[in-house]
Amino acid sequence: MSTAESAGFVVVGASLAGLRGAEALRRNGYAGRLTIVGDEPHRPYDRPPLSKHVLSGALTPDATALPELFALEADWRLGHGAVALERDAHRIRLADGAVLAYERLLVATGAQARPWPVPSGGGLAGIFTLRGRDDAARLRTALAEGPRRVLIVGAGLIGCEAASCCRDLGLPVTLVDPNPTPLARSLGTWVGGVIADCLRDAGVAFRPGAQVLRFEGDPAGRVVRAHLADRNVVEADLVIVALGATRATEWLSGAGLMADSRGVTCDGACRVLTTDGTPCPDIYAAGDVARWPNPLYGGRLMAVEHWGNAVAQSAHAARNMLAPAEDQKAYRHLPAFWSSQFGINIKAVGLTEGADSVAIVQGSRSSHRFLAVYGRAGRSIGAVSFDQARWLPAYAEAIEAGQAFPPIRDASDQGELLSRAPAFPPPRADSHPIEARHG
Repeated sequence: MSTAESAGFVVVGASLAGLRGAEALRRNGYAGRLTIVGDEPHRPYDRPPLSKHVLSGALTPDATALPELFALEADWRLGHGAVALERDAHRIRLADGAVLAYERLLVATGAQARPWPVPSGGGLAGIFTLRGRDDAARLRTALAEGPRRVLIVGAGLIGCEAASCCRDLGLPVTLVDPNPTPLARSLGTWVGGVIADCLRDAGVAFRPGAQVLRFEGDPAGRVVRAHLADRNVVEADLVIVALGATRATEWLSGAGLMADSRGVTCDGACRVLTTDGTPCPDIYAAGDVARWPNPLYGGRLMAVEHWGNAVAQSAHAARNMLAPAEDQKAYRHLPAFWSSQFGINIKAVGLTEGADSVAIVQGSRSSHRFLAVYGRAGRSIGAVSFDQARWLPAYAEAIEAGQAFPPIRDASDQGELLSRAPAFPPPRADSHPIEARHG
């Protein structure tokens, strides 16, 4: 049995949340031993460029490294992730057999791409997911070889960004999704219909309301086609599976924590909860892996897979890790994300989940340049802009303040309001009640 090293603060997860959390610990005065554990061999890197600039070849994968903003003086344990947490003994076991003792622990393991099941063809060559730097590097190499037909399964943000990139590369693309429009779960079908128009204008063969059942390979074990539930077949020699992500929590199994494939449940101060609902005074979580009661949305549990949340929540968790029990501050966050696809810059704030109305308050849907606001029970809860972000900060403030829907009238460049009830697909059986996902 390995001997545990001396205790200190340990951050498990060497990505954006882990790096910024570690920096916040040092910035807030922690001068003790600091260890950062990551299952990948790379220092922290930025993920948003992977589905845009790296796939297009505009950036090399190693050009996505995140800047280190504060001197860490940390012990980096890369390439061997955590495999078990022994909570009673305050120890973490790594894949290489090392054992780390901890005084305080920050869980920032993020999420992992949802793979295609092996029994229905997931083990065939030519099938890719896109989550990490190595994924992007492999996929970029495959795209550069000029596949005859690319099939993308899933029309969330990652799937749509990948489709945009493939068309920029001149590759034929088919995009399959069971919902009526792209981004239907996050934007609703009315606004999502604009993305459908952009897909078709760009030459993407979009197949809404379609579901892939299995992939078929050639004698060499390489994918050649997909069989759909409607008995149609799509020929493809390269497949990108973009079906969302599951949280990286397997290593916490058996530790007595509220943790599963949907994330690690925390209290408002980012302290991880035990299975009986008690906050752990020495274990915190932040970033994609964490779900917590957000006071901006009535204290409902929320998991947010957005860049800004990873930065803000990890800093907040670090602050609380150094604070006494009586000075634990609640974390509140207005989700926000952005995406660039088909020549359009999409920005969003808030959450659309549960919206009963949506209004175009700037621009027009037909021009593909507009700002839409989502409302629920007479209050504004979210907003999204398509190349029309001038008023987005004002709507973010209105959403945080719980102002009426829509909150801003008679703006100087505001046309006639166009409003309707949004349509959202029913939630997936495996989804959390409130999840804000990038992709």
